[in-house]
Amino acid sequence: MKKLLLIATILVNAMVFAQTGPKIVFKDKDNTIDYGKVTKEEDNGIRFFEFTNTGDAPLVINNVQSSCGCTVPSFPKEPIMPGKTGKIEVKYNMNPGPIRKTITVECNAVNVDEGRIALKIKGEVIVKPVENLLEKKTKSVMMQ
Repeated sequence: MKKLLLIATILVNAMVFAQTGPKIVFKDKDNTIDYGKVTKEEDNGIRFFEFTNTGDAPLVINNVQSSCGCTVPSFPKEPIMPGKTGKIEVKYNMNPGPIRKTITVECNAVNVDEGRIALKIKGEVIVKPVENLLEKKTKSVMMQ
Protein backbone atom coordinates (compact mmCIF):
# COMPACT_ATOMS: atom_id res chain seq x y z
CA MET A 1 0.00 0.00 0.00
CA LYS A 2 2.83 2.40 0.85
CA LYS A 3 4.52 1.60 -2.48
CA LEU A 4 1.33 2.38 -4.38
CA LEU A 5 0.96 5.72 -2.58
CA LEU A 6 4.61 6.59 -3.27
CA ILE A 7 4.26 5.76 -6.98
CA ALA A 8 1.06 7.82 -7.26
CA THR A 9 2.76 10.81 -5.58
CA ILE A 10 5.74 10.57 -7.94
CA LEU A 11 3.46 10.43 -11.00
CA VAL A 12 1.44 13.46 -9.89
CA ASN A 13 4.61 15.46 -9.21
CA ALA A 14 6.05 14.46 -12.60
CA MET A 15 2.89 15.64 -14.37
CA VAL A 16 2.93 18.98 -12.54
CA PHE A 17 6.58 19.65 -13.32
CA ALA A 18 6.25 18.47 -16.92
CA GLN A 19 3.87 21.32 -17.75
CA THR A 20 6.24 24.26 -17.85
CA GLY A 21 5.80 27.06 -20.32
CA PRO A 22 3.25 29.81 -20.88
CA LYS A 23 -0.21 29.39 -19.38
CA ILE A 24 -3.25 31.53 -20.16
CA VAL A 25 -6.01 32.16 -17.60
CA PHE A 26 -8.99 34.37 -18.44
CA LYS A 27 -10.70 36.60 -15.86
CA ASP A 28 -14.28 36.05 -17.05
CA LYS A 29 -16.25 33.12 -15.67
CA ASP A 30 -16.48 30.33 -18.28
CA ASN A 31 -14.57 32.61 -20.70
CA THR A 32 -17.89 34.32 -21.45
CA ILE A 33 -18.93 37.97 -21.53
CA ASP A 34 -22.64 38.67 -21.16
CA TYR A 35 -23.74 41.92 -22.82
CA GLY A 36 -27.17 41.58 -21.23
CA LYS A 37 -29.94 43.54 -22.97
CA VAL A 38 -28.45 46.51 -24.80
CA THR A 39 -29.42 48.97 -27.53
CA LYS A 40 -27.29 50.04 -30.48
CA GLU A 41 -27.82 53.70 -29.55
CA GLU A 42 -26.50 53.32 -26.01
CA ASP A 43 -23.72 50.71 -26.44
CA ASN A 44 -20.71 50.68 -28.77
CA GLY A 45 -20.44 46.86 -28.69
CA ILE A 46 -16.84 46.81 -27.43
CA ARG A 47 -15.85 44.41 -24.66
CA PHE A 48 -12.50 43.11 -23.36
CA PHE A 49 -11.42 39.62 -22.38
CA GLU A 50 -8.67 40.04 -19.78
CA PHE A 51 -6.14 37.27 -19.25
CA THR A 52 -2.94 36.56 -17.31
CA ASN A 53 0.09 34.52 -18.26
CA THR A 54 0.43 32.32 -15.16
CA GLY A 55 3.22 30.25 -16.68
CA ASP A 56 6.99 30.61 -16.67
CA ALA A 57 7.61 31.56 -20.32
CA PRO A 58 6.36 34.29 -22.68
CA LEU A 59 2.81 33.78 -23.98
CA VAL A 60 2.38 34.40 -27.71
CA ILE A 61 -1.07 34.82 -29.22
CA ASN A 62 -0.82 33.76 -32.86
CA ASN A 63 -4.36 34.42 -34.02
CA VAL A 64 -7.86 35.31 -32.84
CA GLN A 65 -10.87 34.56 -35.05
CA SER A 66 -14.58 35.15 -34.74
CA SER A 67 -17.35 32.76 -35.76
CA CYS A 68 -18.77 35.49 -38.05
CA GLY A 69 -17.96 38.85 -39.59
CA CYS A 70 -20.25 40.74 -37.21
CA THR A 71 -17.70 40.33 -34.41
CA VAL A 72 -14.22 41.80 -34.87
CA PRO A 73 -11.49 40.77 -32.41
CA SER A 74 -8.09 42.40 -31.91
CA PHE A 75 -5.28 41.03 -29.77
CA PRO A 76 -1.80 41.91 -28.49
CA LYS A 77 0.95 41.21 -31.04
CA GLU A 78 3.77 41.34 -28.47
CA PRO A 79 4.50 38.38 -26.16
CA ILE A 80 2.90 38.55 -22.71
CA MET A 81 5.58 37.90 -20.12
CA PRO A 82 5.01 35.57 -17.12
CA GLY A 83 2.83 37.20 -14.48
CA LYS A 84 1.65 39.95 -16.83
CA THR A 85 -1.86 40.56 -18.14
CA GLY A 86 -3.25 41.29 -21.57
CA LYS A 87 -6.57 42.03 -23.26
CA ILE A 88 -8.40 40.77 -26.31
CA GLU A 89 -10.83 43.38 -27.62
CA VAL A 90 -14.07 42.23 -29.21
CA LYS A 91 -16.34 44.60 -31.13
CA TYR A 92 -19.83 43.36 -31.96
CA ASN A 93 -21.72 45.30 -34.68
CA MET A 94 -24.88 45.54 -32.53
CA ASN A 95 -27.43 44.19 -35.01
CA PRO A 96 -30.80 43.75 -33.26
CA GLY A 97 -31.43 40.24 -31.98
CA PRO A 98 -29.70 37.64 -29.81
CA ILE A 99 -25.91 37.62 -29.47
CA ARG A 100 -24.33 34.15 -29.47
CA LYS A 101 -20.79 34.30 -30.88
CA THR A 102 -17.58 32.37 -30.37
CA ILE A 103 -14.07 33.79 -30.62
CA THR A 104 -11.22 31.28 -31.00
CA VAL A 105 -7.81 32.16 -29.59
CA GLU A 106 -4.73 30.33 -30.90
CA CYS A 107 -1.64 30.61 -28.71
CA ASN A 108 1.36 28.74 -27.33
CA ALA A 109 -0.19 28.09 -23.88
CA VAL A 110 0.50 24.63 -22.47
CA ASN A 111 -2.58 24.55 -20.22
CA VAL A 112 -5.15 24.42 -23.05
CA ASP A 113 -5.78 21.71 -25.66
CA GLU A 114 -3.72 22.32 -28.79
CA GLY A 115 -3.20 25.95 -27.72
CA ARG A 116 -6.83 26.85 -28.57
CA ILE A 117 -9.34 28.54 -26.30
CA ALA A 118 -12.98 29.36 -27.08
CA LEU A 119 -14.27 32.69 -25.80
CA LYS A 120 -17.95 33.52 -25.97
CA ILE A 121 -20.15 36.57 -26.03
CA LYS A 122 -23.86 36.48 -25.40
CA GLY A 123 -26.72 38.84 -24.83
CA GLU A 124 -29.42 40.59 -26.80
CA VAL A 125 -29.52 43.80 -28.79
CA ILE A 126 -32.97 45.29 -28.51
CA VAL A 127 -34.52 48.09 -30.55
CA LYS A 128 -35.01 51.19 -28.48
CA PRO A 129 -38.73 52.02 -28.37
CA VAL A 130 -39.57 55.14 -30.37
CA GLU A 131 -41.52 57.66 -28.36
CA ASN A 132 -44.34 59.16 -30.37
CA LEU A 133 -44.71 62.72 -29.06
CA LEU A 134 -47.86 63.39 -31.09
CA GLU A 135 -49.61 60.38 -29.55
CA LYS A 136 -48.49 61.44 -26.07
CA LYS A 137 -49.82 64.98 -26.60
CA THR A 138 -53.17 63.67 -27.91
CA LYS A 139 -53.63 61.46 -24.85
CA SER A 140 -52.90 64.28 -22.42
CA VAL A 141 -55.38 66.58 -24.22
CA MET A 142 -58.07 63.86 -24.10
CA MET A 143 -57.61 63.37 -20.35
CA GLN A 144 -58.26 67.06 -19.62
